[in-house]
Formats: sequence, structure tokens, C-alpha cells
Amino acid sequence: MPFHLFHLEAGSSRTLQQQIRSQLTAAILNGNIPVDMALPSSRKLSELLGVSRNTVIRVYELMLSENVIISRERSGYYINPEYRVQAVLPRSEASGNDKVHWQRFLHQKPSEQRNIVKQSHWQRYSYPFVYGQFDPQSFPVQQWRECCRDSVTEAAVGNWASDQLMDDPMLIEHIQSHILPRRGIWAKPEQILITVGAQHAIYLVSQLVLRPGDTFGIEDPCYVDVRNIAAARPANVVPIPLDNEGLIVDERLSDCDCIYVTPSHQFPTTVTMTLERRKQLLLKAAEDDFLIIEDDYEAEANFTGTPCPALKSIDHAGRVVYIGSFSKTLAPGLRLGYMVADEALIKEAHALRRLMLRQAPMNNQRTVALFIARGYYDALINRQSLIYKERWHLMQNVLARHLPNSTNPPTFGGSSYWIEGPVELDSRKLSELARADSILIEPGEVYYAHAPLLNCFKLGYSSIASDRIESGIDRLAQLINRHWGGS
Repeated sequence: MPFHLFHLEAGSSRTLQQQIRSQLTAAILNGNIPVDMALPSSRKLSELLGVSRNTVIRVYELMLSENVIISRERSGYYINPEYRVQAVLPRSEASGNDKVHWQRFLHQKPSEQRNIVKQSHWQRYSYPFVYGQFDPQSFPVQQWRECCRDSVTEAAVGNWASDQLMDDPMLIEHIQSHILPRRGIWAKPEQILITVGAQHAIYLVSQLVLRPGDTFGIEDPCYVDVRNIAAARPANVVPIPLDNEGLIVDERLSDCDCIYVTPSHQFPTTVTMTLERRKQLLLKAAEDDFLIIEDDYEAEANFTGTPCPALKSIDHAGRVVYIGSFSKTLAPGLRLGYMVADEALIKEAHALRRLMLRQAPMNNQRTVALFIARGYYDALINRQSLIYKERWHLMQNVLARHLPNSTNPPTFGGSSYWIEGPVELDSRKLSELARADSILIEPGEVYYAHAPLLNCFKLGYSSIASDRIESGIDRLAQLINRHWGGS
């Protein structure tokens, strides 16, 4: 606690004792002083504040008599824990026109937007069908630790510790030569920008290409944060429905200035956009002159055969902004992604990123670059593919037994299933009932823009052990049968 920053006014109508007591009390009520931390001695505090020791002694004696503080023999003065609980004094002495009226200043309220709510401490649940989390048991801790250690050697530190604003050249090189070619994408270094996750890339693009009032087309259902990013711009958000071939390409796209798609593995339904539909979308974009943001969020999680090429790989006009991430392969907390686009857009995105956070953490960039260069990344992908494929088949068989006709297996792979329960089912209520039974699922209504289907929900399988999948689905099916009369 920086007691020396207490502001004492020599010409104030209040005495020095009153001022010191008032500021000490405010610090206690605000939680600025830990309960188990001894207050400075009277001699020390008097030196810090530049007042006489007797002044501080009288303040302490008064606060002691009022039970604000307590004395511990041979230890000093401490906050009375019961005082903070019982006190009803206001946190601020400001009143009337002195108070900030935040309604005047807050022109946006992102906190009021509908968002996905992730359950804290999901590891404590017996059946965590959560999406977007990683399995700590399959993560190569030793190899990651090795790369972290080598990224902070004296020679390596010189590459990333300075404020240079440029991305790690080793990581850019490996994305260019190793990651992107797997999706059929060939790019120059100046067409690649590192971001703090895929969501950061989406935000950058929306800020640069959307003016207030522009039309932004999104899939319906869709990734929630994309809808909220566009709404905050604010853009005119137009939901575009899906069928079993992906986003429907029709006249609803004609007025769009930009659209967002997840063609390889639609979020959240898992539908894969057919090659023919992708070609139709590119033709429509050329005819009506709009841009396409392609989020290839689970590009590496394919284990079902030859993957359909990325939309960007068949885009010859430069209309597609490709976004990738290391979150699903490595860990979501790493917050490292990238975008690939025409140099003109990357140049401006680089400048805008500088205004926001200058650059993605360079030590993380170098660690990931080393992780890829030493073959650990490929080994992790191969290991995850085997694990996910096993769980994918297991989920398919178990769902067919316990929740028949509720889903179609994802054709691309990925790490989740989209479930459609009985028409009368409310997935929000099901989520509450399931959580009480140590089962975590994600209700589907939040993914819809206007008319949500309450009977849909998402089951992730990246974070649940294979031997717990069947019993978890069985218990979930029992809840559905008990409350909504069957699947």
C-alpha cells in the first residue's frame, strides 16, 4: 500500500488527524489494504506522510477505539476483519454534480450483448462436453517447456525483447511455408499478420472495411462474437441461413459489403461447405462486389479424408481475408492467430494493431516458431487427430444409441457435435439440469441472431476422456427423456 501517496492538504478545514483517518478508512473499505498485512508503525507512517509521530499515534488510538483496527501483541496494528463486513460507509465522498454520470460517456455497452458463457473450473465436472478447451493430458509439456526455455536465451531475447513492431520472421516463414500450404494457400510474407487470436483479426478487419451502417452478412447460427463485433461498429447485421451445403448463396448477399463464413467446419453446426457452393459464393462476391472473411478455425482438426481446400485457395481476386489460429491446436489461452490478405489490407491492419496493442507478444511468437520448426507441432496434430478421431467415432455411435436422429456426424472432423433435440426441448433448461448432474453442455440459442432454435445444443469432445463419453451421453439422454419425453 503506497501510504506516501496519501494527499494531505495543509490549508484544509479538516485537521491532519481527520485527513489521515479518512484516507486510511477509505483504503480499508476499498480493500486496498490486505487484512493480514500489518499497518506501518507510527514512526514509519509519520515519516512517509511528513507529519509528527504524535499525530499518527492519535489516529491509530482513535481507530483502535472504534474497532476499525486491532492490535496484536509484538506484531502491530491490523485491520479488524469484522469492520469491513459491517461497515456501511460510502466508498466515495463525492456527491451531486461531483459524481461521474457514466450514461453520458458510455456510448457503447458491450456488456449487454448476448455472449457465450463458459463455465469456470470445467475440469471439476465429471462430463465436460465443453467446446474450445484443450486436453492437458495430451499437451506436450516437455517440448513446449524446451521451446519456451530456448526462446529466452541471450541470443533469442535480442530478437524479440526490443520494441520493433514487426512480427517474428521465423513464425511468419513457418506459417507461409508450412501451415498455409496445407490449406492450399500460397502467400508472401507481407500478406501475413500475427494477431492476438482469430477474434482479434476479425475485429481488425471489421474496423477497417466496415463503415457505420454498412451491411455485414453472417451465417445463422453463427459465432457469437462476430455478430457482436459487427453490431458494435455499428453495422447492419444480416443473418444468412444455412442448408446441408453451407451458407445459402442468394439475393440476400447482394447488398452486403462484407460477409463472414466458416466454410470448412461451420460454427456451430459443423456443416462443411461444398466445393460447388464455395465457387458460387466467390462468383457472387465478384458480381456484387463484397469481401469475405474466412475463419478456418479448425483447419488442423481434419481426420475424415481429403479436406476441401480453403476458400482462400480458390480466390483469384483477393476478396477473401483468411483467418487462422493456434488456439484449437495448442491452447486457447495462448492467444495467437494470424490473418492472410492482400498487402493493402495487411498494411492498414498492421497500423491499426499498433494503435491497439502494438504487436502480439514476441516471446510467444518465437516459442511457437520453435515448436513448429522442431516438428513438435506436426507431432501434436497427428496425436490429436488420433484422439479426436477415436472420440468422433465414439460420439457418433453413442449418440446413435442414446439420442437417435439428433445429429449428423461432422464431415470435416473438428471437435464437436451439433445436437437437435425434441422440438419442445429448451437447451437452456437442459444445461441447468445437466450441470446439477456434473454434465456441461452449451445451449444453442445464443448462436442465433433473431429466432433461436431452443432445442439445439453443442457437445464438444476435446476435453472429455473417451471412457467417460458414453456414460455422460447416457445420463444426458435420461434427463431429456425424463423432462421432454424422448429424443
